[in-house]
Amino acid sequence: MDGVLRLGRLFFALSMVFFGVQYFIYVAGLKGPIPGPPWLPGLHPFAVLTGAALIAVGVCVATEKMARLAAALLGIALLLTAVFLHLPGLFAKIHDPGPWTSSFELLALMGGAFVLAWIAASDGLKLEPSDKILSQLATFGRVMFAASLVVFAVQHFLYAKFIATLIPAWIPARLFWSYFVGVVFLAAALAIVAKKMARTASILLGVMFLLWVVILHLPRVAAAPRNGNEVTSLLVALAMGGTSFILAESFAPDSVA
Repeated sequence: MDGVLRLGRLFFALSMVFFGVQYFIYVAGLKGPIPGPPWLPGLHPFAVLTGAALIAVGVCVATEKMARLAAALLGIALLLTAVFLHLPGLFAKIHDPGPWTSSFELLALMGGAFVLAWIAASDGLKLEPSDKILSQLATFGRVMFAASLVVFAVQHFLYAKFIATLIPAWIPARLFWSYFVGVVFLAAALAIVAKKMARTASILLGVMFLLWVVILHLPRVAAAPRNGNEVTSLLVALAMGGTSFILAESFAPDSVA
């Protein structure tokens, strides 16, 4: 297996496991952390099931046992969650950047899950979707991942000054980097859709997300370890880095979709 895919699987799996842990933190009622990623607010019993499912998916992806089926089911669950729980809020508050961010983060990770399901080795399970269906889902996933990058790019242009405040003070020209990342998102989206230099673009995109984890998110979590928003942001960046590497491997010469 390609080293890029191994890293992508690992980062994606780790983020899913810790997203699941966040749901159990929510159920425990501990003060401080928010109720996990803002994907599925609801009753405690459902939060327990969601947390357990995310941890199970992470374990399957990391161990490569039932990874194809687990990733496909995760992609479907993320798609349904985005469509029925998040997009209605987006349309109700069309000028609020929050619902845009949460909705398209879900859709981006959904895209990664579908692509992973397609390139993961089959376990021969009867419940596994066919190669043809997985190929179609992978194509859909790539397009939605690219669409999410476009949304993130627009947000970087519209809210550049605010985003610049999130960049560590020791980094010069923070406003420039805010716009620069928007341009990077657009370029990566175009490369993925056009399948031109898509593997290189996806790898560089993944590296950028992982640099964010180290330079931006880890220090913020270290400064406020009980702030659930900061923890969730770190996990999203880690998951996006893993997803980018997974997409990169799907554009390898020996892939077929």
